[in-house]
Amino acid sequence: MPLLTLENISLAFGMQPLLDHASLIIEPGERVCLLGRNGEGKSTLLKIIAGDVTPDGGVVRLDSGAKLAVLPQMLPTDDTRTAYDVVSGAFPETGELLARFHHLSHQADEASLDEMMKVQERLEALDGWRLDQKVTAILQQYRIDPDQTLNTLSGGWQRRVLLAKALVAEPDILLLDEPTNHLDVPAIAWLEDALAQFRGAIVFVSHDRAFIRRMASRVVELDRGHLVSFAASYDKYLELKEKALEEEERQNALFDKRLKQEEAWIRQGIKARRTRNMGRVRALRAMREERRQRRERVGTASFSVEDASRSGKLVVDASHAGFRYPDGREVIRDLTLTILRGDKIGLVGENGTGKTTLVRLLLGDLEPTEGHIRLGTNRQVAYFDQLRGELDLERNALDNLSEGREFIEINGQQKHVLGYLQEFLFSPERARSPVRVFSGGERARLLLAKLFSKPANILVLDEPTNDLDVETLELLEERLVDFAGTVIVISHDREFLDNIATDTLFLDGSGQVREYVGGYSDWRRQGGRFPTELESSTPGESGSGKGASPRAASAPESGKATASVVATEKKPAKLSYKHKRELEQLPGQIEALESQLESLNGQVSAPDFYQQGTEAVNAVLKELADTEASLEQAMERWMELEEMQGGG
Repeated sequence: MPLLTLENISLAFGMQPLLDHASLIIEPGERVCLLGRNGEGKSTLLKIIAGDVTPDGGVVRLDSGAKLAVLPQMLPTDDTRTAYDVVSGAFPETGELLARFHHLSHQADEASLDEMMKVQERLEALDGWRLDQKVTAILQQYRIDPDQTLNTLSGGWQRRVLLAKALVAEPDILLLDEPTNHLDVPAIAWLEDALAQFRGAIVFVSHDRAFIRRMASRVVELDRGHLVSFAASYDKYLELKEKALEEEERQNALFDKRLKQEEAWIRQGIKARRTRNMGRVRALRAMREERRQRRERVGTASFSVEDASRSGKLVVDASHAGFRYPDGREVIRDLTLTILRGDKIGLVGENGTGKTTLVRLLLGDLEPTEGHIRLGTNRQVAYFDQLRGELDLERNALDNLSEGREFIEINGQQKHVLGYLQEFLFSPERARSPVRVFSGGERARLLLAKLFSKPANILVLDEPTNDLDVETLELLEERLVDFAGTVIVISHDREFLDNIATDTLFLDGSGQVREYVGGYSDWRRQGGRFPTELESSTPGESGSGKGASPRAASAPESGKATASVVATEKKPAKLSYKHKRELEQLPGQIEALESQLESLNGQVSAPDFYQQGTEAVNAVLKELADTEASLEQAMERWMELEEMQGGG
């Protein structure tokens, strides 16, 4: 028997319905991933299931006696409750008594003791101590301090507390809205393991592709108001979805062709109109109405990065740099690192290990307290903030971006602000809406629009993947890979790091920063592990030194460790598929650059070259310098990959 049934659910907030007679059945034990574009209504659908939103029409039927729990997408703001209060709140009446008893137990006056006795009697009557054990056990399991208040916790730890609340009641259906947002990779891995052991059904919204691949047994897509189910893995869904879109386009093209023919027929001469078939006329009217009602699929975002003039070849050079806060806490220790123009750097580490501090050091916002950091020349930085702090929630998208301008310049071309926002899938009506009503994904897209409207040769992205739909995420990956400047990314999205990072910096929490060639999977293949994983491994594994094959971003502590690092450096990492494909393409790119360089040198060597106007001469000389730099960079990368392949 189904745990949950949705029948013909309809809901509309504007001209187009979010849900248009949508139906869904959830069976016990299923892991259903709900996918769809930002703004399609995925979070709203979860709220309908949870009973927080009433649909305009249709029926929501939950199996008798079934329990449902929710992990919300938005984190609480300025919540002064303790972690114990929040988690015990999963049991309404008993939770309030448990929270009261927990607070009274920290007081020693006589009045508190008297009240404790009354609360204790009531708890015993409600079997409250059994629930107290469950709350205490899950807090210990999550390594959460029960007396820590929510407003003093980071976003990741707040998410843990809310997860504990969702799971402690042992629900039959668990609703998760972007559960991996603000979690670091070890917490995501733990969450995956915990959910794998959960025996109830799960309905979750996520754009973390690695998480979806691990968790989903079925994919349901919310597309233009309808729910379409794919009883398949995520990768199979992608294949089936592509075929479905191709078939939809073919059917629409056939329909439009027939409609065009009927429109031509109805416009024939007077004689034809007198003898026309009225049944055919009615059919044409029906076709016109069907075409009018058709909801076209929203286009794909089509943004590009506004390139600034090139930075110097050297972006950052750090030598034995460190940073301590005034209270003496050491965050970064003995950092030796070189970042060159064009590097794509991914930062990996648990929450609180100092990733943001490291970025601020690399940008020059913080001065090292020991050692030194040399910054390159002609640096223009654009920063993407995971907290969306650069957006004014009371202003609309247009005002947030334009800052009083009607046109903005992107790569030398003037674009109207509304037209530019449409490239990020904001209709003119939506662009004039206040940002406070935007979904998390819409806010992320607006911040990307703002970020990419400014010239930059260094992009710093702090958790850019949170809330972005998969298609926008894949486009962002393409743009970052093609970006000629330097990219520094803090992310817990494993697939995103695999797809863009040429190097990974790992912060282990002790202050050390280690550098690895490649993305997240390359780091794992080279033995990379988080401290929490090493703590749970066997003594032989934790002491093996496995994974110490960094490119020496920080100096080891002992001579023995130094020898180990040097030995591993001599054995290059095996090529990933991405690197192999890059290596295959490089010879053709180098050959093309060499031909271009030969042609440009021929122009410069011509006797009449400098008889041209100054602008024409400078343009050719600049192109010559750029081509030489590109050829040098391509040759360096080819040699690096060849060396890696030889070592593999």
